[in-house]
Amino acid sequence: MNHVTSAPAGERRRETLVVLALSLAAMVVSMMQTLPVPILGLIRSDLGTTTAGVSWVTTATLLSAAVFTPLLGRFGDQHGKKPTLVAVLGVMVAGSVVAALATSLPVLIIGRVLQGAATAIFPLALSVLREEVRPQKLPGAMSLVSGTLAFGSGLALVATGLLTSGSDADYRSAFWMATVFAVLALLAVVLLVPATRHKTGGRTDVLGALTLGATLLLLLLPISQGHEWGWTSGRTLGSFAGAAVMTVVWVFTELKVREPLVDMRMFVHRPVLMANLAGVLVGFGMFANFLGVSYLVQMPEAVTGYGFDASILRASVEFLLPGAIVSLLASPVGGQLVRHRGPRTALGLAAGLGALGFAWLALDHAHTASVIGAGVVVGAAVSFGYAAMPAVIMASVPHHQSGIANGINSISRSTGSAIGSAVVTTILASQTLEHLPAGVPPLPAESGFTLTFWIGAAAFALVAVIARVGLRGGHGPRAEETDGRATASAETAGTAGTAGTAGGAGKGKEPALGG
Repeated sequence: MNHVTSAPAGERRRETLVVLALSLAAMVVSMMQTLPVPILGLIRSDLGTTTAGVSWVTTATLLSAAVFTPLLGRFGDQHGKKPTLVAVLGVMVAGSVVAALATSLPVLIIGRVLQGAATAIFPLALSVLREEVRPQKLPGAMSLVSGTLAFGSGLALVATGLLTSGSDADYRSAFWMATVFAVLALLAVVLLVPATRHKTGGRTDVLGALTLGATLLLLLLPISQGHEWGWTSGRTLGSFAGAAVMTVVWVFTELKVREPLVDMRMFVHRPVLMANLAGVLVGFGMFANFLGVSYLVQMPEAVTGYGFDASILRASVEFLLPGAIVSLLASPVGGQLVRHRGPRTALGLAAGLGALGFAWLALDHAHTASVIGAGVVVGAAVSFGYAAMPAVIMASVPHHQSGIANGINSISRSTGSAIGSAVVTTILASQTLEHLPAGVPPLPAESGFTLTFWIGAAAFALVAVIARVGLRGGHGPRAEETDGRATASAETAGTAGTAGTAGGAGKGKEPALGG
């Protein structure tokens, strides 16, 4: 019979403060990704650039995250998580200041590159939790930190809408807001997160980092710019071909070096691989919801026959904020679900809710209550999905690989978000209304939004397949017991992982991925 003793009050308080500090840091980094989405038009007109040029304000952050997140996640495992966290947060503060002071597009893009490097905060935060939080509380702590990702993304859209709602709106106010949040997160980590206890040491795999970075750049660049370049253009197809070639080069490199950045056995270990595929799909669904709903409600009903004539402010506060709030409130629920029923059950519930929410949007997006209600359901789905994926990974990799493994999962979600943005943009641009009044720019047909929402439902249906089939069986350490009392969690994975995790040694046991 398992018996879990309660921790002293001082230890519980310390754990709570660590979780709050890391949740704030994760929320801030997620805000950086969606912050400029509502103000791209303001940036374009203020800096006198083109639509293609201003799209780099979002693309630069995505590409920077792709390059730096796995490298810094591994660096934190080797040389200390808190120092790396503090350094990355410092870079985010600097990037936010640069973006706020920028008077030209190239300088603004530099600021966004620096902000993108801060995406490494999330895997580093999960690694710190693994060290500092008791095993029985770890699933809930990881779920809360993960839940702030969806909340932060929605909060950035709402806050930006509020700050730029006036007739004399200045997009720089959004970046000053980001600076304030980044400074608060930096102070919280410096003051509340204890010094790193576990360091693996070793050399940094520079060649592996360079080849992985080149692979991700060549993959994400055409995904994010394909609607501008043309999906069949030479640049787009050439970039995809280059990504395929660099993938082979990267895998060959990692198999040859003594201390690889990414252990290929860990990378293709089924629970880890399935968690990354789920990350792509959930990230896709989150952005399809944000962008699809935001564009839909801003459509002028008198011209298009659908939409709500919403301003950016109304779209953010009335239609997007409820889902963001629910995603935050759902994160501790997801943690309890992971703890008592296992991450496979949590991921399955996320899939069901996500498919239901998008199907609701596809079938009825003509009523305010339906759009808000469906957004709330999707918000809960994203939160449950984000709670499940780190639990799968932490239970499937040894301690010294937790940073890089969660870094790769973070990139999978960013990749899904980029694909979601590209798909929504392409669908809405390709299905436009005919016979518009003179002087009215092209506007998407309602069928484009319906198709977008059905594709979102299909993405979550695939998550259900992953939860039911992809995470069944395997060879990894057990994550938690199913008797309802929290026990061996990711810490067990850290000690048993070297014998039975990513390497596929058949002597290990499968993580408790079933309910």
